[in-house]
Amino acid sequence: MRNLPEWCWLVGVGIAGGLVIACLIDVLIQRFRQYVLGDAVILSHFSPKGTCTTAIVAELGHARHEVLVQAYSFTSKPIAQALIDAANRGVRVCILLDKSNESESYTELGDLTSHGMDVRIDPCHAIAHNKIMIIDGRTVLTGSFNFTNQAEHENAENLLVLRHHRDLARTYRANFEAHLSHCQLPGHGQPHAVHVRKPAPAHATA
Repeated sequence: MRNLPEWCWLVGVGIAGGLVIACLIDVLIQRFRQYVLGDAVILSHFSPKGTCTTAIVAELGHARHEVLVQAYSFTSKPIAQALIDAANRGVRVCILLDKSNESESYTELGDLTSHGMDVRIDPCHAIAHNKIMIIDGRTVLTGSFNFTNQAEHENAENLLVLRHHRDLARTYRANFEAHLSHCQLPGHGQPHAVHVRKPAPAHATA
């Protein structure tokens, strides 16, 4: 080691310094994406090729009691696996999906149900377009980010993680339960028709 040329030492120091700087930059980026509001902590994530999927998987890894999910499109294997892992730890997991998942080719619906997950279909809306997770009654994940590969790698999306805000979590949970009340099991029954009011004929009187 003592006989190494000076330039080798300089290269080594340069590489080490570069790694330290890169780590500091990453820490600073994460720090400035985190906001505190009272006892609540809010973290923001963005895609494409950002940290949305990683953030969701990490939050699910911390779940201890309950995870409630509302999703439009669901094709992300990492997120599906994180939900399966949570259920295997004894966490209660309930997932409400848009009816389109019963006909999509790449949906994780089949994998989730094959693992015994509690999955329901919300058939009562033109689109069940929520992208929400409620974890342990205190953490809410929401935003434009669909739980899909395309959202992670191609789309411009956002995700908010709101921790330790129990009032907000209760509000989202109440909304979840309202939708759960009209959901059905996959493959059972016909979707309820969505009635759109037709415009009055042109000759109709007021």
